[in-house]
Amino acid sequence: MQLVFRARRAVTAAGEGPCDVGVDGRRIVAVARHGDLVGSRVVELGEDEVLLPGLVDTHVHVNDPGRSEWEGFETATRAAAAGGITTIVDMPLNSLPPTVDVDALDVKRKTAAGRVHVDIGFWGGAIPGNGRELPALHEAGVFGFKCFLLYSGVDEFPPLGTEELEADLRVLAGLGATMIVHAEDAEAIEQAPPPHGRHYADFLNSRPSDAETIAIARVVELARRTGARVHILHLSSSDALAMIGEAKREGVALTVETCPHYLSFSAEEIGDGATQFKCCPPIRESRNRELLWQGLADGTIDFVVSDHSPCTPELKRLDLGDFGEAWGGIASLQVGLPAVWTGARERGFTLADVVRWMAERPATRVGLERKGRIEVGADADFCVFAPDEEFVVDVANLRHRNPVSAYHGRTLRGVVRSTWLRGRETGEQPQGELLVRGGVA
Repeated sequence: MQLVFRARRAVTAAGEGPCDVGVDGRRIVAVARHGDLVGSRVVELGEDEVLLPGLVDTHVHVNDPGRSEWEGFETATRAAAAGGITTIVDMPLNSLPPTVDVDALDVKRKTAAGRVHVDIGFWGGAIPGNGRELPALHEAGVFGFKCFLLYSGVDEFPPLGTEELEADLRVLAGLGATMIVHAEDAEAIEQAPPPHGRHYADFLNSRPSDAETIAIARVVELARRTGARVHILHLSSSDALAMIGEAKREGVALTVETCPHYLSFSAEEIGDGATQFKCCPPIRESRNRELLWQGLADGTIDFVVSDHSPCTPELKRLDLGDFGEAWGGIASLQVGLPAVWTGARERGFTLADVVRWMAERPATRVGLERKGRIEVGADADFCVFAPDEEFVVDVANLRHRNPVSAYHGRTLRGVVRSTWLRGRETGEQPQGELLVRGGVA
């Protein structure tokens, strides 16, 4: 074999334990007992290191082209690689043009080509009036379609009404495609107090948990009626868990994600003016956070992805600390793994749990069966992780474009020592590929 990873600890399809992993070319060709394989090159992991599959993050806002001052393909994928992520799927909005037709998808792919440090695929967008574009985008290889049920934050990506959503779901059901939904109810938020000022409690009151519950109930009912596959993005409210569990038991084609910031932070700890913590839906109370962890444990929540949604420091309005004026989004692509692992180990979970939530299940959800797992035939994507090493997050050391993150100053456990993409260690030269649904573009 060309390359052998020799690990005293590895998380494979068989669980956690010592093993050798053999690589020829781009793929894993053998998983054997520790010390059994012979290769032209042997990477011997340290006693404090664990071999994980490369993580898969299906919720990333790269914002390129058009708003590349917020992020960009080069910086986002560098940050992903530094965080042990080997595959991302880019959201269709905040870039200009938004990915709502094939021409816009072509623009995005041409912008990304030759500039990405990890593999990348793309979501399409579902907005009013583009229903006829959905089959062509599906044929072009997008991984599914994103919609909003309320104002998205950018004028060029308006929300779907209930009738439009149902019509699009019927189209997607016929295609076998997935609709991923930002599920907050516009009317519930319109009736809430408007966000303003420096107090986080006032912002939290402007995005009540009822807004998520009402919207998710609507999506579930439409999925039940149309037979379409739906996915709930960035669940922040535990109030919806019982309804989600019941829908799954009924056989509704429903999956759900949450994000590291909802599992890491609580409303009680967010100080006045700390707009780096603003996101939509919002970070809620500590009791709610613990119920989200329970939802992961029992499978009601399927997986964890970043919702990396960065912007320039000016848009965060750290100068004013006004939650009403600041852009909503958490920059976390590079620190998601240690953030989740820090919380997981405190609650008795294992690295195998984290791999299931952050690698295997996201990959399976978008149909990338060769990603997110260490098994024969999978891509040779790896993260070498030191789970016991602590560090303090410093925005100056993060690889994304702008030095703003809610995690700045936070002590986390777990350091990514190296990341490998299809048998090659990631470095300064871009080596990522553009993915289509089911493979490489």
